[in-house]
Amino acid sequence: MIEISHLVKKYGNHMAVDDVSLTMEPGRIYGFLGPNGAGKSTTMNIVTGYLGATGGEVKINGFDILKQPEEAKKCIGYLPEIPPLYMDMSVEEYLNFAAELKALKKKLRKQYVAEAMELTMISDMKNRLIRNLSKGYRQRVGLAQAVLGYPEVIILDEPTVGLDPKQILEIRELIKKLGEKHTVILSSHILSEVSEVCDYIFIISKGKLVANDTTEHLLKQVERGGRTLELLVRKDGARAEELLREQWAVEQIEITPGAEEDTVRLAFMAEEGTDIRNQLIKELVAADIPLLELKSAGKSLEDIFLELTDQVNQETDQSRQESLSGDISVSSGDASESTGDI
Repeated sequence: MIEISHLVKKYGNHMAVDDVSLTMEPGRIYGFLGPNGAGKSTTMNIVTGYLGATGGEVKINGFDILKQPEEAKKCIGYLPEIPPLYMDMSVEEYLNFAAELKALKKKLRKQYVAEAMELTMISDMKNRLIRNLSKGYRQRVGLAQAVLGYPEVIILDEPTVGLDPKQILEIRELIKKLGEKHTVILSSHILSEVSEVCDYIFIISKGKLVANDTTEHLLKQVERGGRTLELLVRKDGARAEELLREQWAVEQIEITPGAEEDTVRLAFMAEEGTDIRNQLIKELVAADIPLLELKSAGKSLEDIFLELTDQVNQETDQSRQESLSGDISVSSGDASESTGDI
């Protein structure tokens, strides 16, 4: 449905998007995840044809967004971070206007508008001026504009920013519903939102694509050497630690006080491909160590996000330092040559 090849966008010396290549298949909800300033919105704006690229290619349903913009844009419904609403129009007037701008068939426009309002649950608001709507309802109007005419691809840039918790839940449910019939791209820096709504995740940092996979596979890729287990025992934390070191040669054990009095929490990494939980329980019982809790504490999407983006930041800082060192060396050489000439 969407093919992005070696996409590059520069603003002067700033590289906003750095050689990004990815594909998106029909019938999925994709999460485009990254910190503020990572290049998410820039990439989305290029995909929609709002911005031109410095280099690379973007195809929507086989149409090049640069060479065949009209055909490509007919396949896209777009909700920017700030919805493009006309405050002096009523909801229905605005959607009729949007349908006309999209060049939808005249005989179907009334039907499309009614169905978009029903889908986004704003039919009761159709005669109200947009200026008098709450932020949540304005966001719904923006969504209705995006789904008008049932485009194959719906792109949502930060659709829940500034909404209250109830509105956020409502918009998320709406996005899931849209995903049943459309390819949806959700750009966000809210990790819980992406993990809850999306089938597939792209993580971008410093303009670079650092990961793309399902949430499940991302977790498996980032987990190294096994999974973390946590024990909560009463009083005998030292004996539990000794047992772990003797029985399973566990080296790194993090020990912290439990929430309740006289309890200790032990976190450690279990060897990859092994499940020691049953045997561990038996050993603790045999050693008369009261076990209150045993759980697996695998990495979350937040852990993956921080690990991958931190890695990119470190690499970027290192390359800058090397570049700076090279510049200093060259300058020093030039200075010595100039002195010789004098």
